[in-house]
Amino acid sequence: MPQLPATPYPAEVRARLDADAKEVLARYPGSRSALLPLLHLVQSEEGYVSRTGIAFCAETLDLTTAEVTAVSTFYSMYRRRPSGDYQVGVCTNTLCAVMGGDAIFDTLKEHLGVGNNETTEDGKVTLEHIECNAACDFAPVVMVNWEFFDNQTPESATQLVDDLIAGRTVEPTRGAPLCSYKDTARILAGFPDERPGAVEATGGAGPASLIGLKLAKGEALPKARVVSPRAGQPQDGQAHDAQVHDPSPTERLSSHDAPQQTSASDPEHPAGPAAEEGE
Repeated sequence: MPQLPATPYPAEVRARLDADAKEVLARYPGSRSALLPLLHLVQSEEGYVSRTGIAFCAETLDLTTAEVTAVSTFYSMYRRRPSGDYQVGVCTNTLCAVMGGDAIFDTLKEHLGVGNNETTEDGKVTLEHIECNAACDFAPVVMVNWEFFDNQTPESATQLVDDLIAGRTVEPTRGAPLCSYKDTARILAGFPDERPGAVEATGGAGPASLIGLKLAKGEALPKARVVSPRAGQPQDGQAHDAQVHDPSPTERLSSHDAPQQTSASDPEHPAGPAAEEGE
């Protein structure tokens, strides 16, 4: 059945969005290129891309609502229904899955009483599985509002969502301090993160992601290993700066990092095999 026209934004909201949209449009030589940040902008207003938000983007960019809808449904970062304050994404792609990601996702579904892309009754947490968080070296990985929580277990992930619901402070493993989903959407729209210290807290790749680059530059010892052998500690001459080094700000553990010695899928062999190809 045909739908009624989308309800317009209240006048004060529309005026504020118009001013923000004007700032976004000024960044691009062609107005159509501003569609992605404008979708993040309307998402920062309501927590998802509503029909009202789609109509606003279409009118602002002189597009049809069909064109805007096609883009908003293509990218998974745009929500099409109300979401929680915290978007908890569990990577269930191949590596994270076998390292325990599937177990984490199943545990959280049961613990929160929700399914994929569903929100808890209090509106705090929306749970979803994600195909890849691009952090395979830290598998299994959970993201909250696109901030990393590395090396998770079902137990640490359960504590994480409990703390989010209770309003306790939660620190990501890497990156900026956590903020609400609406605030995250505004930052993704291209507006500065004005929280004191937030920009300075952002970090780059962790040490596990940089081992290959160090090897390519010849910075590792001749007999360095990427991982330790199953039997235990590295042998003499096989120590590597990725194993023994002073932690940097980008290597800090979050309050919800699981113990690093084991993996949920293979607790008897914490480091995994080390074949000759890994030397």
